[in-house]
Amino acid sequence: MSARGRHAYPLRRILAVAVVALATAGCGDDSGQKGNGGRRVGVVIKGLDNPFFGAMKQGVLVAGHRLKANVRLRAATGLGYQDTAGQAAKLEALIAQGLDCYLVNPINQSNLAQALSHVPDGTPIVTIDSPVGADDARALGIKISTYIGTDNEAAGKLAADTMARLVGRGARVGVIRGISGDATSAARIDGFSAGARGRFDPLDPVSADWEEGKAMLAARAMLRSDPGIAGFFAANDQMALGIARAVDDAGRKGTVAIVGVDGIEQALKAIQRGAMSATVSQYPYTIGSLGVEACLAAASGKSLPSQVDAPIQVVTRQNVARAEAKFPRPVEPFKSPFAALLRG
Repeated sequence: MSARGRHAYPLRRILAVAVVALATAGCGDDSGQKGNGGRRVGVVIKGLDNPFFGAMKQGVLVAGHRLKANVRLRAATGLGYQDTAGQAAKLEALIAQGLDCYLVNPINQSNLAQALSHVPDGTPIVTIDSPVGADDARALGIKISTYIGTDNEAAGKLAADTMARLVGRGARVGVIRGISGDATSAARIDGFSAGARGRFDPLDPVSADWEEGKAMLAARAMLRSDPGIAGFFAANDQMALGIARAVDDAGRKGTVAIVGVDGIEQALKAIQRGAMSATVSQYPYTIGSLGVEACLAAASGKSLPSQVDAPIQVVTRQNVARAEAKFPRPVEPFKSPFAALLRG
């Protein structure tokens, strides 16, 4: 699961995709397509107050139209991370409709477990972005067909590979994490640290709670205490943008490498103007689309892998113009692992 509360997918982009989805899906949350053998897909995601999940919703709806599925989508309301009971109630209502597959993006690892235990045996369940806890699933007899999400440790490793191309061997690199103890942040930092071995020296992580302002202050203090820092890694792009401000204020723009994670559009613009060096981009639109494909394949009786890693791709000055043009889709070609199953 990623640091969703800190993502900032711009509204103009989400609305642009929404126009396509609404035009093709019939009516907002319930698409009336009757293909794929009349497959009906119930979808429950996190709150749309966060643009990350707005992009995920549009990926779901556009894929539903493309594959002629009957998609019934519900989202948590209000502050999506607090509406745990409301999200579960919406799932229960969809389960009562006896649909052909359920695609869920739980607020946490347990809040949808009780509802999912009411899904009839043999009806596929696909989870995206945030998994259902393994202990809850075992205790309640829930069988998950597949989980689709970002491998955060791999994202950190990819960031380290990118950093190694930007700084000299043995260079000191500042590391800014999110909330201390957060699993997503920890996985990204672990991957980055592992990828740094023998190449450059990552400093002890400093927490900035996923916030741009706190990251700016942390980077400013680090630059004062260690002027030899050659780069920074931030566990998300919001913090990377704060670091960029600190580096600019110190008069070192263009001489200190800055690598983030997420691929938000503000980061793409920062890369274009040279304020950031790179981002490891993830794609909620694609995660939503893959979820629908997986649901339809499973509902057709196809066997699915237990886990599928969603695409993560590096964006630098070399490909940022293409990334901006293709947003919110992946900048580089990505082949869906479910495409062949749907054709078969």
